[in-house]
Amino acid sequence: MTTINNRIEVDLNSDMGEGFGPYRMGDDDAILKIVTSANVACGLHAGDPEIMARTFALAKERGVAIGAHPGFPDLWGFGRRIIPYSTGEIERFVAWQIGAAEALARYAGHRITYVKAHGALGNLTQTDEDVARAIARAIQAVNPSLICMTFSGAVMERVCREMGLDVRSEVFADRAYDEEGHLVPRKVPGSVLHDADEAAARMLRMVREGAIETISGRMIRVPIDTICVHSDTPGAIEMAAKVRRTLEEAGIVVKAFS
Repeated sequence: MTTINNRIEVDLNSDMGEGFGPYRMGDDDAILKIVTSANVACGLHAGDPEIMARTFALAKERGVAIGAHPGFPDLWGFGRRIIPYSTGEIERFVAWQIGAAEALARYAGHRITYVKAHGALGNLTQTDEDVARAIARAIQAVNPSLICMTFSGAVMERVCREMGLDVRSEVFADRAYDEEGHLVPRKVPGSVLHDADEAAARMLRMVREGAIETISGRMIRVPIDTICVHSDTPGAIEMAAKVRRTLEEAGIVVKAFS
């Protein structure tokens, strides 16, 4: 989140391109009309060359910024299972995915400007410094000008800054936060939010306060540069539209950070 002449600006992003072959996950066409940044799956937890190229081309047409969204090599588990890869293996499969995303973005006439780790891999970067450094090394090796989008308040933020990478801090419209400011695990009831009005009102409070709102109502001050609405969450289109409309009606500018 930036403030220019007392005007608050924030990005709105969504994970997409998460189908595989003839299978589709979420309505990318619809959500690309709402968000300002698109995190595109790179082929290991979901996605393939056809889906990636089409998503990048559609994002360009809609004026939406694009980022690589690398995850664990886990099509069956959709990248939401922790797999005990070494940090060297993580570094290399993340580099592989960033490279694939850059190639297909260029093919589609667009340009990758950031990287956001997906699912279980991303969740580890909240507290696991070794995983965070592996991802940061992969970004540096492939293209050090890329921005790292990561959880607000995560270890990854500090690691990126120490390693000289630009970083943007993310909060989630459709996920609950625990008292330490971490995402409540998906297996816990109430961890995923479905009420669009409730989510939009909460996001407005969080952006105005510059803080994460926990399940108890506690506010933890953090930087907020971008808001994520998961495209595979039921009601995602309604929620994304409501969040954007609520922010803009409050005078907050919704625009890509990159």
